[in-house]
Amino acid sequence: MKTLSRIFLSGLVFLASSAFANPLVYKADEAKAKGKHIVLIASDHEYRSEETIPALARILAKHHGFDCTVLFGLDENGEVKAGESNIPGLEALETADAAVFYTRFQNLPDEQMKHIDAYLNRGGPVMGLRTATHGFKIPADATYAKYDFRSKVEGYENGFGHQVLGQTWVGHYGRNHKQSTRITIVPEKAGHPILTGVKDIHVQCGGYNAETADDFNILTMAQPLMSMEFDGEPDESKPPKASEWTREYAGAKGEKGRVFTSLYGASEDILNDGYRRMLINGVYWIAGLEDKITADSSIGFVGPYEPNTFRGGGYARGVKPSMYEGFESRIPANANTSEKK
Repeated sequence: MKTLSRIFLSGLVFLASSAFANPLVYKADEAKAKGKHIVLIASDHEYRSEETIPALARILAKHHGFDCTVLFGLDENGEVKAGESNIPGLEALETADAAVFYTRFQNLPDEQMKHIDAYLNRGGPVMGLRTATHGFKIPADATYAKYDFRSKVEGYENGFGHQVLGQTWVGHYGRNHKQSTRITIVPEKAGHPILTGVKDIHVQCGGYNAETADDFNILTMAQPLMSMEFDGEPDESKPPKASEWTREYAGAKGEKGRVFTSLYGASEDILNDGYRRMLINGVYWIAGLEDKITADSSIGFVGPYEPNTFRGGGYARGVKPSMYEGFESRIPANANTSEKK
C-alpha cells in the first residue's frame, strides 16, 4: 500500500509540475557551434549544483558552441528546490549527445526516470559530479530500483554510481569548510585531453573517499589540506586519493558509453580556473570531441557568478529556471536567505 500511495502521489506531483516542464535552454554561439546537445541535470541537497550547472552550461554554449539544456529539481510552485525528486524536462535526453549528472538521492517518478533509463540503456556519454556517486535513492520494490546507490539487483549492484561512474557512496575524506582540497595531475596522464591547459587546481570541498577499480583511468589525485587556502599544509593523516577518472560503461545492448567522474564540483569549486577548465574539457571528451580541446580556450563566466557557500539547506529560495534565461542574469538569481540548518 505504501508503494501504491507513493506512486499515486508522485503522479500528482508530476502532473502538477508539468506546467513548469519547459527547460532552460542555452543555444550555441552560431560561430562556434559544435552540433552537439548537452543535457545538464542539477538536484542535490548541499553542494549547490543548481548554481554550478547553469554556470557551466552558459560557458559551454557561449564560448564553446554546445547547445545546452539545464534541468533542475523543482517544487510544486516551479521553483528550484535543492535535492527535490522532481526534474521535469528529462525527455531532453532523447536527443542528448552527452549528459552531466549532479544529483543526490533522487527518487523520481517513473514518468521522469524512464528517460534516464533509456539514455543509459543506449550507452549515452556521462559526466558525474560529486554526489552523483549516490545520485539515486530508490526503494527496492520500485520500477527503477536498480539505480539505487545501495542496489542489490543482480548484475547492477550499487546502482548508477558503481555501474556507470565507477563508484557508489564511500564517505568523506576531509571536513567541509575546515579542509579544502588540492588536486594534482598524475604525471604520466598529463597528456590526456581532459587535462589540456589544466593547472593549479584547488577546490573548497573537503575530500571524498575513492575506491578505485582496475578499469579506472585515474587522471588526478586529491590531497586534503589543513586550511581553506591553496597553499595550505597537507593533512598528513590523509594521503592523496584519486579524484577524477575516466572509464566506460555498457548500455543494454553492449554499446559503450564514455564516462568522466569528478568527486568535486561545488558552487565555489568552479571559481578555480584549473578545475573549471577540467570540467569543460571533460564535456568535450565524453562527447567525442577531444580533438577540439585547446589549452587557451575561453573558460570565463558568462554573466555574473556569485555563488552561495555550499551547505545543507543553504539554497536560494524563490528561484525559477526562467530567471536564468539568456546570458546576462546573475547566478544565483537570489542570494541565500534561508535559516542556517
